[in-house]
Amino acid sequence: MGGRGGAGPAFFRRNRTSADTDNMRFNMRFLATTVLLWLAACGFAWAQGDAARGGEKAQVCVACHGADGNSTNPEWPKIAGQSARYLFRHLQFFRDGQRVNPLMNPLVAGMSDADLHDLAAYYESMKVSPGAADKNLIETGRKIYQGGNPESGVAACIACHGPRGNGNPAAVFPKLSHQHALYTANRLRNYRDGAYTYPGVEIMKSVSAALSDEEIEAVASYIQGLH
Repeated sequence: MGGRGGAGPAFFRRNRTSADTDNMRFNMRFLATTVLLWLAACGFAWAQGDAARGGEKAQVCVACHGADGNSTNPEWPKIAGQSARYLFRHLQFFRDGQRVNPLMNPLVAGMSDADLHDLAAYYESMKVSPGAADKNLIETGRKIYQGGNPESGVAACIACHGPRGNGNPAAVFPKLSHQHALYTANRLRNYRDGAYTYPGVEIMKSVSAALSDEEIEAVASYIQGLH
């Protein structure tokens, strides 16, 4: 299957060329800057939600995201197993109008922070369904995910989202593994084209600014099969 997670550790164990070393330094500098910017932009109080209560409140989410958070429409994200911190933060963005979506904004408009914490806890407790990568796109996708493109200034996805796409909950970097390729590709194009304005978006705008459409399709497919 496409983005088999084991490829990540092997990437770091192989004999490195000078180009590999330069690439790693580029990605580490980017990661350090990214963490500082993200924490500064997205600091927020955290309270643990109740997954059982969240399951009761999630009935309004089922039509698009499925009962267990695994959407069947590839234009809508799988949110099962996603970090509760990330889900809560973006539910806040939708509720407060900082992230605009005609379906999501009215659904969460009247919800309290406690409601959002409960929903986030519920979906974090669900298990994401597996995905597969297009075998014709694996190699290009793997290169972008693991090493970026230093020539064009694209940083490696692995720096923030990890070798298996599990993200970094403490830094509010989302889990990516098994996400629908179409959804991921659409998100990357929107980042690149400046469609988002919510807090902290500058990081992904910078990462995606130099991505070509071909690179976006490849890395999105790789992520769909990553585990």
